[in-house]
Amino acid sequence: MYVIGHLDSLFPKEYQKEILRYIYCHQNEDGGWGLHVEGHSIMFCTVLNYICMRILGVGPNGGKENACARARKWIHDHGGVTHVSSWGKIWLSILGIFDWCACNPMPPEFWMLPSFLLKHPVKMLCYCRLVYMPMSYLYGKRFVGPITSLILKLREELLTEPYERVDWKKVRHQCAKEDLYYPHPSIQDLIWDSLYIVMEPIMTRWPFNKLVREKALQKVMKHIHYEDENSRYITIGCVNKVLCTLACWVEDPHGDAFKKHLARLPDFLWVSEDGMTLHSFGSQTWDASLIIQALLASNLNEDIGATLAKGHEFIKKSQVRDNPSGDFKSMYRHISKGSWTFSDQDHGWQVSDCTAESLKVTNYIVLSAFVNVASGDCGGKDGT
Repeated sequence: MYVIGHLDSLFPKEYQKEILRYIYCHQNEDGGWGLHVEGHSIMFCTVLNYICMRILGVGPNGGKENACARARKWIHDHGGVTHVSSWGKIWLSILGIFDWCACNPMPPEFWMLPSFLLKHPVKMLCYCRLVYMPMSYLYGKRFVGPITSLILKLREELLTEPYERVDWKKVRHQCAKEDLYYPHPSIQDLIWDSLYIVMEPIMTRWPFNKLVREKALQKVMKHIHYEDENSRYITIGCVNKVLCTLACWVEDPHGDAFKKHLARLPDFLWVSEDGMTLHSFGSQTWDASLIIQALLASNLNEDIGATLAKGHEFIKKSQVRDNPSGDFKSMYRHISKGSWTFSDQDHGWQVSDCTAESLKVTNYIVLSAFVNVASGDCGGKDGT
């Protein structure tokens, strides 16, 4: 939101206050942040939380209990910001704190390869595929947000040497030990280096930047729009939600796709006793199906009949009634009609265990005579 200039319109001052409260609540004693609220401090989360505090107006030595100064000390004590993991390098390159040369290649041409190849995106887990899809678009574009005075200050605060003197090529393989859950195999580094040294210089120069890269970017954006439309702009999760929003803005800042993305951002916001954050995935259907089963097992059916009927109504309305649009197989999607998702019908991504639990609920409630079977509550006209 800072990059696209919509921070204050989407996050009013009270929202920003609650976001900061959440950040302060979960800062570890050593000054860093973990991947989750009980996790040990890692470079990736510490860097992103530090930048978030600064974007929200906290001074370099400000924040509750000197939160910024403590975080910056943790970053410097663990090798500096150049040791942030790959996703961190991508976001810092987008912000302009890093040069894109600090990132290992994510060529959009990957999406133009024949689907029978072993390493084609169709073989990837959907969550992974849909995160790297907008990342590859932004990488191919080498998009960098406005270099504001704050960005220049962040360069000074986080880098251990002046921006102009950093050897960005060496930064590619740097990663703090706290973030390195599994070391890179040599073959992986070899592939990255080959793409970096050989392929990227070719693809970023004429005529290949027009003949190949531009077509690859168009193909990636076609996939992004398809996934956006078939999830009603919720997308599959929060990580690719913000990346797809940014990619649509880069393509057309005044386009309908970007505006529709903005309208669904509040779906992810969550306020609790420790402040405001966002959840990674909505889990409404999954939670409801398990809660209803627990209520049915309580032997209080006569007392909670109305609640069970409302729960069944929600489950019924959350069922996916259509397959993904068009030739969904060419877009690496599968049939989804009749299934249930993790969150709600809009999401569109079928999940086998959510489907099983939701189907159990509908059967239990019907057998328990809490809904009128004759009304057709068990599904659509075609039996879904």
